[in-house]
Amino acid sequence: MKTFKSFLTLSAVILVSNAAISQPESQKSRTSDLYKGIEFKMPQVKEPVIPANSVSIVEFGAVRGGQALCTDAFAKAIDALSKKGGGRVVVPRGTWFTGPITLKSNIELYTEAGALILFSPDKNLYPLVSTNFEGYNTYRCTSPVNGRNLENIAITGKGVLDGSGDVWRAVKKEKLTEAQWKKVVASGGLLSENGKTWYPSEQFRAGEKIAEMNVPRQLKTQAEFEKIRDFLRPVMISLVSCKKVLIDGPTFQNSPAWCIHPLLCEDLTVRNTTVKNPWYSQNGDGIDIESCKNSLVYDSNFDVGDDAICIKSGKDEEGRDRGIPNENLIIKNCVVYHGHGGVTIGSEMSGGVKNVHVSNCTFIGTDVGLRFKSNRGRGGVVENIFISNIEMINIPAQAISFDLFYGGKSASEALDDGDTNKETAIPAVSEETPQFKNITIRDINCKGALQGIFLKGLPEMNLENITLENIRMESNIGLTCEDANGIKIENLSMSTKKMPALDFKNSRNVVLDGFKYPAATNLLFHFSGSKTENVKLKNSGILEPEKQMIVDKDVPANAVKLIE
Repeated sequence: MKTFKSFLTLSAVILVSNAAISQPESQKSRTSDLYKGIEFKMPQVKEPVIPANSVSIVEFGAVRGGQALCTDAFAKAIDALSKKGGGRVVVPRGTWFTGPITLKSNIELYTEAGALILFSPDKNLYPLVSTNFEGYNTYRCTSPVNGRNLENIAITGKGVLDGSGDVWRAVKKEKLTEAQWKKVVASGGLLSENGKTWYPSEQFRAGEKIAEMNVPRQLKTQAEFEKIRDFLRPVMISLVSCKKVLIDGPTFQNSPAWCIHPLLCEDLTVRNTTVKNPWYSQNGDGIDIESCKNSLVYDSNFDVGDDAICIKSGKDEEGRDRGIPNENLIIKNCVVYHGHGGVTIGSEMSGGVKNVHVSNCTFIGTDVGLRFKSNRGRGGVVENIFISNIEMINIPAQAISFDLFYGGKSASEALDDGDTNKETAIPAVSEETPQFKNITIRDINCKGALQGIFLKGLPEMNLENITLENIRMESNIGLTCEDANGIKIENLSMSTKKMPALDFKNSRNVVLDGFKYPAATNLLFHFSGSKTENVKLKNSGILEPEKQMIVDKDVPANAVKLIE
């Protein structure tokens, strides 16, 4: 009998020590549905296996209320579980004030409903670390939640994590109400010379003066970076080279810079997650998935100050040298409210992006809906992208945008500043030339946008093999297509205020089949550019070609064919 009891005890220990994060049957069914209809081969993403051990941060001295610093309690709880092989760190209901939380392998950070993890605004708690930001290797302050070279990690529950981002970010006066501006100025810091920008400190202002897209490239040593440490605001969640990562349930808000940044990770799952940043938060991205392999993002909401769901792979020479693409990514059933882009690929895509599926998402008031961006000097290839079943409403700029002349501004800022993407001398194609090809976008409905579709490639490297199918668009401006090759547009219904509804320049091998406009009108189509060739208009609804279609004199003879 004693032997039998010992066997039962041993069996229970084995079961406990090898337990995975429990997943209800509805979630298991939901997960399997995610792979249905995917256009490329992709293995199912592996979720972390977390031992069933569990401790509360209260057991290690954490005091609720938001006054006492609980950094040591978090660290001790994680360390105690790590020595047992891992487990769940429970954050109970209440406000918990802390510095950075460093995760370890086989650890789940679980926040109960009503739990608020409030990260301290004391920047001295976030020492500089060597990391990667904006596609460059550099130094930044330690992220509020961080982990490197880990396996089996999770952040779960129904709680809230607040990064106290307001103390880190500069703010432009034009983006705040008068009352908000007075409150910010009264909090300390200093103003720019023209009085239109508030800086948290002199260190921040000094850093901004020398930075290139938030990274001071001329600084080399950590000692040099220390002099502008306040400017080196961290991403809120930094996970580098981790495997089997799960983020399920919490709300992340008020991040100092980007919110969630998985870099060089494999088997990443993000679901049932909310990301919130003030609309004026510079670089307040939602999630930046960079050079990751096998990822899922679904059933999540974003309301942020920059691009919402971002797909990246490094920048320029450093990104090309890394040479690790972002590949095998599924994004489904997400809602984006404010943001510079709903789903964005680029502009840091120098390592390449391939095999991406996006479907059943809704963008409400997002500056740009589907946003592809890059620039000369990037290099990299973006290919095999499949997007479908997207709803958009009240888009301030473009509903669908391919901009290979991206200049570092949001679409709205570029419009306000009168940027025209003027071309300079056309360079030769090299490893620095970015390429976007083999992209299908179908079943899109947009009610209200400044511009419906903006396709702008490079003269030396056209957009290639872009398919647009079953699209219904209401916008002030219709479609602009320039420097593109192999464009297929089928069943496009477009209502615009500005004519021409469709404007093509230097576009080759274009097939437009089944264009619908709500009423007969003049100047539906405009073609220009000496490189325009092999354009076919099928079932286009043109009744009077001489009134509804203009072909400029620089277009080669017979380059545009009307096939009714």
